[in-house]
Amino acid sequence: MKSAGRANGDEQPGAAAVPLAVDLDGTLIATDLLWEGLFLLLRRNPLLLFMVPIWALSGPARLKHEIARRIEIDPATLPYRQEVLARIQLEKAAGRRIVLATGTPKTFADAIAEHLGLFDAVLATEGLHNLTSKNKVEALENIYGKGGFDYIGNSRHDLALFNAARTAIVIAPDRHALRWQVANGCELITTPKPTWKTLVRMLRVHQWLKNGLIFVPLFLAHEYFNLPAIISCVLAFLSFSAAASAIYIINDFFDLALDRQHKTKRHRPFASGMLTIPFGLLCSGLLLLVSALTALSLPPLFWLVLATYLVTTTAYSVSIKRMLLIDVLTLAGLYTIRVLAGQAATGFDPSFWLLAFSIFFFLSLALVKRYVELRSTVADAKQRIAGRGYRPEDQEVIAQAGMGAGFAAVVVLALYIDSSAVFEQYNHPYMMWPLAPIILYMILRIWILARRDEMHDDPVVFILTDWRSQLMAAIGLLLLIIAVLLP
Repeated sequence: MKSAGRANGDEQPGAAAVPLAVDLDGTLIATDLLWEGLFLLLRRNPLLLFMVPIWALSGPARLKHEIARRIEIDPATLPYRQEVLARIQLEKAAGRRIVLATGTPKTFADAIAEHLGLFDAVLATEGLHNLTSKNKVEALENIYGKGGFDYIGNSRHDLALFNAARTAIVIAPDRHALRWQVANGCELITTPKPTWKTLVRMLRVHQWLKNGLIFVPLFLAHEYFNLPAIISCVLAFLSFSAAASAIYIINDFFDLALDRQHKTKRHRPFASGMLTIPFGLLCSGLLLLVSALTALSLPPLFWLVLATYLVTTTAYSVSIKRMLLIDVLTLAGLYTIRVLAGQAATGFDPSFWLLAFSIFFFLSLALVKRYVELRSTVADAKQRIAGRGYRPEDQEVIAQAGMGAGFAAVVVLALYIDSSAVFEQYNHPYMMWPLAPIILYMILRIWILARRDEMHDDPVVFILTDWRSQLMAAIGLLLLIIAVLLP
């Protein structure tokens, strides 16, 4: 253990200035690299999930070692706590030695120290020696002597360090560290706290509006006053919304590094470090439980659709999103699954016309999403954009395919309006003809704005927040109601 402590510096116990030792996970950065490394590992090879319990049973150091030797982190993208960086720079300017003392694997800690250029020494976990708690105390005291260092930390693992240090500084404390800080009255560095808006962003509540597609089969069947069917749709909506939020959270874990490079996604709760990964895992598990309990009162066919959605969207998060064209076809399918969920929940027969229209319409929107990413991401020719299977030169093909899919959706709608099914269900079928140009207007406008770089990175969110799109949707809805109810 002593040799591990001296491995990274030439410090002597009799140093004149008391060094400042800084913890890494939760202190210098607002995240935990063990959790981030785990999801980065699983993203590269999901089958290693079966090895994780075996490594963990051999101890945390073994788990850290196995993860660290398989992946690399990008220190430039990590969410550093600016309060700690400012304190380190101030102390370093005053001539103090700064030590990065962390239980994080040595390779990770060295990369961060090299990137920041603020540390005079690095003490970290090496091999099977886990440099946390008492082990970290021993390493620091072996170099600087008892009470020969100050320490900045944040968690229960740092309590032994707080007691051993000459001076303790607590930042963003968990309940154990906060209790110690209150009892001992040491310095507390405050950081921004999560609010209810943070939780709303974590759940991506605005994305629940997509699950409104569950009500489409009920509406098109003209069962407006069928109370049991309405209740079934509401329960299906709640079940799908809880499941979707659970998967969004998991998806955020797999995309942390990519989100931090994005101009807007870097502000997401987990990418920014406002919420921790363990908290997110707990929330995801509870949401899946809520989804399952809500689905118990619905037909077994709905369970099958929900399970298909969960499997597909998880596969999308792990690997499909990086597959050329397969990703957008999957996205279109995920929208259509919501329509099938509404039919499964109510027992209404599937409509070929509705499913065909949904596939083409949402394929067009999925292609818009990729097109916007291609336009907004800086990448060299012949080089794929981060986390995707596309290259800058694919823009024109994506745009043509997206507009073609949109036109196909309008053609399907026009054929449906002229079909015998419409003449049987609607009193005034001619009132539905304006729906075709309305949908065409919406699709073409979305693509024009995308080419102007004026489109939201999620076109569904754009439709739900754009007043012109809302007006077109309201006119279309009014025409459908008139076609059905007008004598």
